[in-house]
Formats: sequence, C-alpha cells, structure tokens
Amino acid sequence: MSDVLPVDDDGNLIVRIGHSPDPDDAFMFHAMTTNAFPTPGYNFVHELQDIETLNHRAMNKELEVSAVSIHAYPDIAEDYALMNCGASMGEGYGPMIVAKKGVSEEDAKSSPIAIPGLKTSAYLGIKLCWGDLNYEVVAFDQIIPKILDGTYKSGLIIHEGQLTYVEHDLEVLVDLGVWWNEKTGGLPMPLGGNVVRRDLGQQVMEDVTKYTKMSIEHSIANPDVALQFAKKWGRGIDDETNREFVTMYVNERTIDYKKEGRDSIRMFLREGQNIGLIDANFDIGSVKFIGAE
Repeated sequence: MSDVLPVDDDGNLIVRIGHSPDPDDAFMFHAMTTNAFPTPGYNFVHELQDIETLNHRAMNKELEVSAVSIHAYPDIAEDYALMNCGASMGEGYGPMIVAKKGVSEEDAKSSPIAIPGLKTSAYLGIKLCWGDLNYEVVAFDQIIPKILDGTYKSGLIIHEGQLTYVEHDLEVLVDLGVWWNEKTGGLPMPLGGNVVRRDLGQQVMEDVTKYTKMSIEHSIANPDVALQFAKKWGRGIDDETNREFVTMYVNERTIDYKKEGRDSIRMFLREGQNIGLIDANFDIGSVKFIGAE
C-alpha cells in the first residue's frame, strides 16, 4: 500500500482522478464514478476540469491520476507514468480548424486563430501541420461561439465540437486526424491519455490502471447506461451525437493503445521535438506504458 495517500473511514486509499467534463471521459469513468464494480482497497474521487487545467495541475503534481494531453506528457513524465488504457485517439479524424463559409486557409492564417490551450495535443498538431500561426487561447467551449459572433475568423475545435460545428454552417479548413493519418501511413492521432503518479509506487500504479481499464470495459459492455451518464457532459447534444462522439474516442484502442498507438505517441512527441515545442532532451525511447503486455 502507498504511504502518500490519505485513507477513508473504511481504510481505503483515496485516489483523486481528474478528467475532462466531456462525454468520452464521462463514459470511460462511469463505472468507477458509480461504483459499478468493487475496487477493494480504493476509494476513487473524481474531479472534472478542462484538459488544459488538468495539464497544468499535473505539472504541479496535484492529482494522483489524471487525463492529460499527450503534448503535455514530457513536462510531467518525471512524476507520472502513462497508462496503457484510456487513450483518446483519432482514427483518421481529430481536432479541426473551422471557419465560416468563404474563409480560406490563407484568410485564417492571416488572423488570430482561437485555440483551446498551448499544451493541448490539438495545438501541437496544428503547429506541425501549419507551422507559424497567430493564435489566442480561448476556452474550448467558447471557440465556436466566438467564430459565430465574428471575434475570430477561425478556431481549433476539440471534444464534441468536432461533430456539432455542422449545425452552425461552419466549414473545415483542416482535419488534423486526417492529416496525421496521411502523414504517418495510417497511424491514429494521439490526443489524450491517462497518467498515474509515480510516487504511489508500482503496485498502486498497476492497481489503479487495472481498475481504469475495467471501468472502460464495463462501459463498452454496458453502453446504454454509460451513454446516458455521458450525455450530461455533452452541452446539449442529442442521443445520436452523444453516441457518435463517444464511439469516436472510446473503443478497443482505449482499452489498449496497441503497438500502433504507442508508436504514434512516440512519433508525435518526436515531431514536436523537431519543431522545438517539446524539450529536445526528453528521452522518448524511455516512455513506458503501465499495464502494457
């Protein structure tokens, strides 16, 4: 057992899990949130915040377990290990730059682009794809409204905005998942992952990873209840959009990155080093995944 964790009245270790308030994360953690299966020795407490906030909380070593952007992982790798489950990967789809009809790629590049955070994987992706650009950081759920009211010509959208943009008559200038898939010969685009703090010790890291994987498997096996739970975090989306979005990012690769997923993460980070967004001294070859065979 870990000596760095508080204990509840029943003697269970209290483990805080940070994840995004969006449908795919809610779906993944539904079973753990609702105690759908026993987790002997552990009491999991969930904290919901946007991904950029979670990235920075991980840099401060605040949470025991957290969803983070793959882009942010090198900054926290000394203190956190990646789980081999909980991946958000775009299988030929991903974050998008969208704009009103008639706005060209050149128009977008000539004006500030609304982005959801400098440590998001979406930002690393657009820098790899477009190179230098003007940007302003905007809360992810305000990017589409800010395009519609004319504040920005274009924006980099994540989460369910990747589906709901069509309702606002916006057009896609670039889909980073498509771009990455073509660039890498078919690899999925790595976006988010789950990490667990190293000072908990190997056994606790493995236990927490096991229960996280069980939670994902439980929701995939019992999707209807988990989807209804997930819909609460979809900012007004309907059942069909909720199901479509969740199945985009919670699938067999969420249970296990598999070799292609792990290879893609390493390649994504290496490309980030090549453009100076990731520390050149970070040893990508040393990245291990808790729970990988």
